[in-house]
Amino acid sequence: MKDKITNFAIEHPKRVLWITLIFTLLVASQIVRIHIDTDPENMLPEDQHDRMVHNQIKQRFQLYDLIVVGIVNQHGIYNPQSLENLRKLSDDIKQIEGVVPHELMSLATVDNISQEGPGTIRFNWMLPKENISEENARQIENNVSRLPMFLDSLVSSDGKAAAIYVPIEAKEYSHEISQQIQALTDQLQGSDEYHITGLPVAEDTFGIEMFKQMAISAPLAGLAIFLLMWVFFRSFSLITAPMLVAMSTVLVTMGLLIGTGFTVHIMSSMIPIFLMPIAVVDSIHILSEFAEIHKPGSRVKDSIRHVVGNLFQPMLFTSVTSAVGFASLAFTPIPPVQVFGLFVAFGIGLAFILTIVFIPAYIAVLSPASIEKLAEKHAANESALDLRGPLNVFHALSGIYAKPAISAALVISVFSFIGIKHIGINDNPVRWFKEDHRIRVADKILNEHFAGTYDAYLVLRKDNSAQELVFDKALNELASNNPAVAQLMKEVPETFNNFSEKTSWYIQAADDASFDATDDSDIIALDTVIALAEKNQSSSKYFASPEALAYVEDLQAALQTGGVVGKSNSFADLVKTVYRELQGGNEDFYRLPDNARQTAQTVLSYQSSHRPADLWHFVSPDYNEVAVWMQLKSGDNKDMAEVIQQVNNYVKHNPLPAEVSLEWGGLTYINVIWQDAMVKGMIYSLMGAFVMVFAVMVILFRSVIFGALAMIPLSFTIAFIYGLIGWIGKDYDMPVAVLSSLTLGLSVDFAIHFLDRARTIQSETGNWKETLALMFDEPGIAILRNAIVISIGFLPLLAAPLVPYNTVGIFLASIMAASCVVTLILLPAILTVLQKMIFKDKQKDKQTTEVLSHA
Repeated sequence: MKDKITNFAIEHPKRVLWITLIFTLLVASQIVRIHIDTDPENMLPEDQHDRMVHNQIKQRFQLYDLIVVGIVNQHGIYNPQSLENLRKLSDDIKQIEGVVPHELMSLATVDNISQEGPGTIRFNWMLPKENISEENARQIENNVSRLPMFLDSLVSSDGKAAAIYVPIEAKEYSHEISQQIQALTDQLQGSDEYHITGLPVAEDTFGIEMFKQMAISAPLAGLAIFLLMWVFFRSFSLITAPMLVAMSTVLVTMGLLIGTGFTVHIMSSMIPIFLMPIAVVDSIHILSEFAEIHKPGSRVKDSIRHVVGNLFQPMLFTSVTSAVGFASLAFTPIPPVQVFGLFVAFGIGLAFILTIVFIPAYIAVLSPASIEKLAEKHAANESALDLRGPLNVFHALSGIYAKPAISAALVISVFSFIGIKHIGINDNPVRWFKEDHRIRVADKILNEHFAGTYDAYLVLRKDNSAQELVFDKALNELASNNPAVAQLMKEVPETFNNFSEKTSWYIQAADDASFDATDDSDIIALDTVIALAEKNQSSSKYFASPEALAYVEDLQAALQTGGVVGKSNSFADLVKTVYRELQGGNEDFYRLPDNARQTAQTVLSYQSSHRPADLWHFVSPDYNEVAVWMQLKSGDNKDMAEVIQQVNNYVKHNPLPAEVSLEWGGLTYINVIWQDAMVKGMIYSLMGAFVMVFAVMVILFRSVIFGALAMIPLSFTIAFIYGLIGWIGKDYDMPVAVLSSLTLGLSVDFAIHFLDRARTIQSETGNWKETLALMFDEPGIAILRNAIVISIGFLPLLAAPLVPYNTVGIFLASIMAASCVVTLILLPAILTVLQKMIFKDKQKDKQTTEVLSHA
């Protein structure tokens, strides 16, 4: 089969080139239909439990994702100019499309709550609508100091910063809105500094900048690879072939992904950067061996046939194992990761096909003069980089010093495994930017001034189903003894949104029926229904009771002592503030009311404010749910996880009231969920892929021993890279998790080529010493060339302003270097020590062949 493919390619090269070009252009034409999704929340399936709860919480409490705008003045924010700027900026931001204007929060949009008279409250705008004077500024400072809900949220305790919380309709508008806000701040007068941050901005901006960097970094990496190949082969015409293979692979893969209706997510946007090195690896092996065996005057087609004949099997093996490794990502619980893995696997298969078809066809159409020039240069050893020196060192280490080399590898392995134990799993989208990025700078400054720019919501919910069953039972008993009640129950709607709505319907319906009733027994029965419904309605408003609010208050106090939550706000805080003013404004009354009736009075009073709807951000209309808004100074997974643990510990020692449950929401919490699922999914995928690749190796090599040997560079490289991560303190985050797949795909590549060629040569020589010497000729050169080209070729990623690109660049280089060194030192050293056991059949075959030839 391989001979037919090779013959077709070299006998009809132009046809192959045209077919490749047309096919690539046709599929790549689908790229114009691209739909980009930069929302990390979509890492989770839409029906994932935590995501559904998060969205339900947002809907029930009318919550929006927030952009945080900070105004900082080192001399103090309470001056006329800064406050005027705050008011103007707040008003202008409301006009931006995509902003929810009535929900915007700043000192310019909230009320000052003060006592009007005995039992009454005045709600005035915190910032006057007219020009602000020095006297106004001082009064505003005094007013804010009496409102704990605003301190460290809207204004910093040190008085040097104020915040605007900008609610947005959808996260995909975050970057654009932040750009418009930035333009507005540029027009303001004064010495104020302006900073814009928040998880929605960080996530959306990262997605946009990542696509820009992909358009820059991928070509730069390709250029670096191209130039390095020229250093080795000194022929632009020849090294163009691998780059064309890589370009075609990337264009077809991305075109197919988009054409089949998949959204280009953060993960799938990285497909080109992953496919680029994989697509050129086999091509470099072909070019390297072609340059070695083709001599001046030789037939090009014969040389191509010989090269493909030698390399077809190891290239097939490496493509299969790499594809299996990436395809295993389909078993992770993250849809974008599944798409990423499957399409990279497709790209690997495509790259293999193009390599064995396009490369021979391309070489076949090169002019004889170009081929002869290449052969003459190589024969004269005109490469700008001589690899014989390091290969001789590797040869000595794996032959003469095999046992010391193995001992050193064992020591490094112990070092690596100790490092792995120190790995910390953590991530934060804001940290995907370098420290000098404006979002990272804003995050640092604003979290120094405020309680925190990262949101999380803890919702406590009272389940009234048991109470409702008792209520329904009482109604059924009344209906069995009175036709008027029975008729009323026939008219009841099929469903209600909540128990409070149900009792309200019965109160209204029974009152209407009582008005029309003429029989005394009916009137008495309907009045009983009204009394029963009113009693249940009152008792069902659970979080209006002092006991329920006290639990919330104590929980907040416990969170405050944990050191991670900068501040929390809840319905309890709002009630305490209003209750204080109703009682005369004395600080002694900054506490929870004595009974539910007084709580109801505070709520009724707050309804007269300019922002009555703010109440429902903290409590549901039926008072059976409350939301605690937590502000965190850090969006790190480990910090959010610590908050979750604090709550769990509190609940363990202070059990939730009967029939009360808790739920989590907020972007900071959702990030923990999807990142945890991704990291665990990647780990399980890596473990599964490791087993699958081993099985494939055993099948392909038809040997358990060679299958195990092929896994040594992979195993050592994974242990070394992740051990190094642990020792240097690098968090195991999204980019590192993704790199695990690349580690598997590339680390096994060199081992397969080495083992397959070593086994073939050993069968010919029957002498391991001679085989080893030959292995460090062309095969060793090809492996080392590949490692250098890919390692150095992707170092330009270190110049990108995005940390994940830096991570991919440095660890990709490390993966290639480690797997190459292990393949060229440790693997042959093991073969040297165990040669009698591993190659006994090959040696016997060689001896038998020699005896028969003499006979």
